[in-house]
Amino acid sequence: QDNSFEQFIINYCNEKLQQIFIELTLKEEQEEYIREGIEWTHIEYFNNAIICDLIENNQTGILAMLDEECLRPGTVTDDTFLEKLNQVCATHQHFESRMSKCSRFLNDTSLPHSCFRIQHYAGKVMYQVEGFVDKNNDLLYRDLSQAMWKASHSLIKALFPEGNPAKINLKRPPTAGSQFKASVATLMKNLQDKNPNYIRCIKPNEKKAADIFNEALVCHQIRYLGLLENVRVRRAGYAFRQPYEPCLERYKMLCKQTWPHWRGPARAGVEVLFNELRIPEEEFSFGRSKIFIRNPRTLFKLEDLRKQRLEDLATLIEKIYRGWKCRTRFLLMKRCQIVIASWYRRYA
Repeated sequence: QDNSFEQFIINYCNEKLQQIFIELTLKEEQEEYIREGIEWTHIEYFNNAIICDLIENNQTGILAMLDEECLRPGTVTDDTFLEKLNQVCATHQHFESRMSKCSRFLNDTSLPHSCFRIQHYAGKVMYQVEGFVDKNNDLLYRDLSQAMWKASHSLIKALFPEGNPAKINLKRPPTAGSQFKASVATLMKNLQDKNPNYIRCIKPNEKKAADIFNEALVCHQIRYLGLLENVRVRRAGYAFRQPYEPCLERYKMLCKQTWPHWRGPARAGVEVLFNELRIPEEEFSFGRSKIFIRNPRTLFKLEDLRKQRLEDLATLIEKIYRGWKCRTRFLLMKRCQIVIASWYRRYA
């Protein structure tokens, strides 16, 4: 119910994670169709970059305004910080304040004078401005750091490297907000360098009890996790895509022309394969480097045909091996019979 500086930076991190989710799934999904030359109707979805910019912009962002207040000489309070936000962010469509000059909120009695509200991706959140400046300062006196660095315990000494007299820095230590912002930037860089897989967990109720399904709670989670946009983009596009080479390698045994070896380009082989299987044209599209399959049922059909074909091939291999084994045994017995007969005739 009461959100302060800690909840503010947690929600900022959630916004950044939602932004990278949008970039790596929804945006990449649509860009791939354009890149592959697939006919595609653009699906509009909300990009929360505007909310991230409201918080982290180096000039007009809330964190920048907070740092500026912490470093400004003179009397600095939480109220002066809120006044500064009202001056800089008043016209932003995702920022609301009772003291804002924007007439929309002058009659909003649900918003106290000492609070501001941000319309996050997941919904509106009201923050109590009290304590923002003190919590952001996060100052540790230099002599305390030096005293800790001189401790005989190796772990304590390692936790306070700034206390080393050889590394004394007269500059003001970074604020908590700027440190958190740098940590989030490092996290985003690590995620972009990887290939993340998302697991979305949905709570059916707040009591963690069995057989209780709170529809409003589930719908709220589906909305703020971005699942609706993801489903809309997926349903409007293609459920499965794969480069031509591995696709042909996996399903080539389903067509006599491509089995066991296809000598031409992989795309031509996939076209021959799909024509042979008589898959409806509306169920797939050929991109520049990939085959796109619209409906999962088509993919399941291919997998079932492949499974049956593998069983048939295994039976064929087993049949040929048994025939070879029996013929080898027969030829060996025939040769032995000739030797025995020749020796018997000689004896007789």
